[in-house]
Amino acid sequence: MSYPVVVAYGRTPCCRARKGGLADVNPIDYAAACLKGVIAKVPYIEQHPEEIGDVVTGCAMAINELNLNASRLIVNRAQLPDAVPAQTINRFCSSGLQAISTVANAISVGQYKIGIGGGVECMTKCFGPFDVDAYGNKWIVKNYIGGYMTMGETAERVADHYNISREDMEQMALESHTKAAAARKAGKLAPSIIPYVKEDGTVISEDDGILADAEGNLKTSLEKMAGMKPCFRENGKVTAATSSQTTDAASYVILMDSDYAKELGIKPIAKLIEFQVAGCDATEMGMGPRYAIPKALEHAHMTIDQMDIIELNEAFASQALACIRTTPGGIPYDKVNPYGGAMALGHPMGATGAFLTCKVLDYLQDPETAGTYGMVTMCIGGGMGACGIYELCK
Repeated sequence: MSYPVVVAYGRTPCCRARKGGLADVNPIDYAAACLKGVIAKVPYIEQHPEEIGDVVTGCAMAINELNLNASRLIVNRAQLPDAVPAQTINRFCSSGLQAISTVANAISVGQYKIGIGGGVECMTKCFGPFDVDAYGNKWIVKNYIGGYMTMGETAERVADHYNISREDMEQMALESHTKAAAARKAGKLAPSIIPYVKEDGTVISEDDGILADAEGNLKTSLEKMAGMKPCFRENGKVTAATSSQTTDAASYVILMDSDYAKELGIKPIAKLIEFQVAGCDATEMGMGPRYAIPKALEHAHMTIDQMDIIELNEAFASQALACIRTTPGGIPYDKVNPYGGAMALGHPMGATGAFLTCKVLDYLQDPETAGTYGMVTMCIGGGMGACGIYELCK
């Protein structure tokens, strides 16, 4: 029986919005470069691109440069044949993982044999506050308080409800940068990065949000974090240090029918063996993984202890800690984000699910950390959580 398998994956560096290496680049350009780079990893597909059944791109803020059907524009910019279709989807922070699942499902039912899923976000140019007074639905404004609640306010509510202290949040943020700095120095972040070459020849090849130098020496500390002002409430707990970084990035994953891959001699890397989404109270949207993880594990007949790595998106330290502490069955902290999380590396919303997939697959294939199962999970704006489980092909 055939099934969908991952045969290639890659990502751009994650760059700080407005300040980083991709801030002055049109997102269609860096997404197309990423797409071409991933396709180049599979010579047969590079030589026969017309066999790509669909390119599904997740994007949370499909406005400005990412307006219209951004995925189709990315396919055009990558100079793929007109015969290659494309669609842009939005499940907010899990859009990239949803795109991969959408492609896997299509392959599973025989819709096509080769598909590409991933995501893109340009938080430099396509991100900002929503004008509720001008555009908000009046019924939702009046009757459903979480409908348009800012993500920062939900983070503060989670911190209050689950008694997450500012000190604990800052400790997690420091650990995120520490782990990311160590991973970068050891070359653990490099395998999946597809460098972007700008028009002037400048090469963007590293994530630039990590607060550390090339040798791993941190440029932040608990003392510095303690002096920062809250971002979302006058007397709140959540600061910029304990929030995910706004980020520009793109990431793609190629999936194939397993029988077809075998026929062509293309080695499979992994299988997406489970994907589930769960809803939750929108005023505490950060708790989404608490509901999605048990749902995924139950459906897969697995336990959390079987996971070798858990990539839990750090939208905010408050929600990440609350999920770790309260998810039924527990979440082993030592397996969470071994290469650092979104507070250090960033959260390019539409691309995050695919970016975290790259991290999981790199980790499972690394001889020093070789494993079999990896989890990707995140909260989702509007009150949801998503969870995907990968199994390495051996």
